[in-house]
Amino acid sequence: MNWYFGGRAVSWSRLGLPLSGLLAVAMVGGSIDAALVPSPSLLETAALDPRAAAGMLAGVVAADPVPAAPDHTDHLRRGETLSGVLHGLGLAAEEAHLAAQAAKAFVDPRQLRVGSRYSAYFASTGELERFELALAGKGELALTRQAADWQPSFRQFERQVRVHAVRGVVAGGFELSMVEAGGPAELAYALAEVLQWDLDFTRDLRHGDEFSALYEEVWLEGERHGLGRVLAASYAQRDRRLEVFRFGEGFYDAQGRPLEKMFLRSPLPYSRITSRFSRKRFHPVLQTFRPHYGVDYGAPVGTPVRATATGTVTFAGWDNGGGKTVKIRHPNDYLTGYLHLSRFAAGIRPGARVQQGEVIGFVGATGLASGPHLDYRVQHRGAWIDPLSLKSVPGEPLSRLELAQFQAAREAMRASLETGAAYVDPVAPGPPVGERLAAATAVAESPRAARK
Repeated sequence: MNWYFGGRAVSWSRLGLPLSGLLAVAMVGGSIDAALVPSPSLLETAALDPRAAAGMLAGVVAADPVPAAPDHTDHLRRGETLSGVLHGLGLAAEEAHLAAQAAKAFVDPRQLRVGSRYSAYFASTGELERFELALAGKGELALTRQAADWQPSFRQFERQVRVHAVRGVVAGGFELSMVEAGGPAELAYALAEVLQWDLDFTRDLRHGDEFSALYEEVWLEGERHGLGRVLAASYAQRDRRLEVFRFGEGFYDAQGRPLEKMFLRSPLPYSRITSRFSRKRFHPVLQTFRPHYGVDYGAPVGTPVRATATGTVTFAGWDNGGGKTVKIRHPNDYLTGYLHLSRFAAGIRPGARVQQGEVIGFVGATGLASGPHLDYRVQHRGAWIDPLSLKSVPGEPLSRLELAQFQAAREAMRASLETGAAYVDPVAPGPPVGERLAAATAVAESPRAARK
């Protein structure tokens, strides 16, 4: 049987039309109401009129183009400026300056980081047509040529925060124990920061201690970007158990008492003790016995040294055998000393006000020192005391209303730590799309912890 299409006789058996379509045509006969007949599919059109189908297909492809690959990619180097990079890509100096000025609508060209990746796209004439610069952790800046001007635009990276829990047992170094438990190495240092008022990671850790943490990971454009905030942590030893929970911008224990205290447990977050406070110690340089009124922490040259309490710098300079030294006066007649520094931090001078945890200098081996280390000393009412025996007074507790909110958040975090249940903040408002919590909580447990 032949059908007529476009004035030509066509055999239906060669069209590849669905049988239902042929029956519909046969039933209607010679009078077909166009409003009742569905539009032919692309496959049906291709069988009847290849040229029409080719036009339709070209329209589909044009509607969803594949992004073109950049013609040139590179990264910012030390000393390079945005206008300098654009000039190197072929723009005249004046035009490169104007393009860089246009970028100020979204970024400060003077604060671009070394290593930032950029891509360049050129027109068929060889002229720069589009420039894209990735800003780490933020998004992508684009400069597009429009006649004689450059149009800036900015696309924020798709950001997602995922919450994970990890449990493990200390066996060797804490960083290695964290990795073996399934957590990221940087989480070990983050926990040392969180627990710094109650746990000295240079001397308090013991083999077999159990730890757990609830923490965030930041993902950008579907790839892990880095560690986010620590939400909660637990550290259990034979004779005590520490629990800490984030609430607002601070950390609190299970009773809602703030962790922050007058003194940090250590001026170095992660190091080792090489010598303790003593009334009679053999001096390795002078080769004689004499008092040692401090605690020595071994660490590489350049390790940041933190002020253990808020106070005012009374001395920053050379102090005979102490070498480069910083002394800080604190409330209640306390004074702390930091000896054998390699250099001072910017702004550290007599009269300067420093905050607890602020970097005041860097580990060195100046003065009478046999190797790089920090000699940390504490004086109370004019008498030297053992820094390791220093007792701290906690800060102000939460109000009654805040305490009720804290308790609700604490129970949710504790459940995630102990069971691996997904954590959703009961205090915070609903999560912004693509930015707050990706409620799946993954629990990584070390093989040793699983066997217990």
